[in-house]
Amino acid sequence: MIITEGIVLKERFSGEHDKFIDILTKDRGIIEICVKGARKINGKSGSSAQLFAYSKFCIDLRKNMYFLNSAEPIHIFYGLRNSLAALSLASYFSDILRYCIQEKSDGENIIRLFLNTLHFLEKGLRSEKQLKAIFELRLMSETGFMPDVLVCRKCGTFEPQELYFNVPDGSFVCKDCFSGEYNNFFSVKLPVLSAVRHIVLTDFDRLFNFRVSEETLEILSEFAEAYIQAHTERSFNTLDFYKSLKGK
Repeated sequence: MIITEGIVLKERFSGEHDKFIDILTKDRGIIEICVKGARKINGKSGSSAQLFAYSKFCIDLRKNMYFLNSAEPIHIFYGLRNSLAALSLASYFSDILRYCIQEKSDGENIIRLFLNTLHFLEKGLRSEKQLKAIFELRLMSETGFMPDVLVCRKCGTFEPQELYFNVPDGSFVCKDCFSGEYNNFFSVKLPVLSAVRHIVLTDFDRLFNFRVSEETLEILSEFAEAYIQAHTERSFNTLDFYKSLKGK
């Protein structure tokens, strides 16, 4: 018997009664679990195995497959269902996780990032644009793709008022050092750099505690999306759907 905490990222129904769920766990990365009898009214999985349920799972391993034995809900994130935009954004986050995180990887920081992001999204405590940028950049940092945000790569300037981010490798040069050598770059100002530094370097207790102007947030959001797409080398249908809801 395996006992672990995890959150459901995706569910796929199979046959008349069963389904498979992908869960992000603290200690085993992402695993796929077969839930027998999930479609039955009195199925033992109940709400604990539905999408975005954070639960304590008891799992049986048989012939290299995981089967749900029982589950106890910790938090269900029901509030996400009150907004189609919030639900679709959470689905986009799930898709990124399913692409980036492997089985048997250490998921403690990742699951903390996801749970905290969903908390702020469910409660409406931060803008969707800010949460999206935080999740994208911090996830890349936690999975080994942290941008180099310390100093200008050429002259070592720490706080340039204007700079150019090289999206593929995450480094930047100040305006004085930029000679047009980047094919994929973002021209930004110091407040954007400061926000990126906060997201990728600060501890989790302060991660969501920053404010920027709407202009800075717009550029930060565009940079974070370009950065994660460059490093995952793919697009996500859930992101396209979310953007269609926002009229983009």
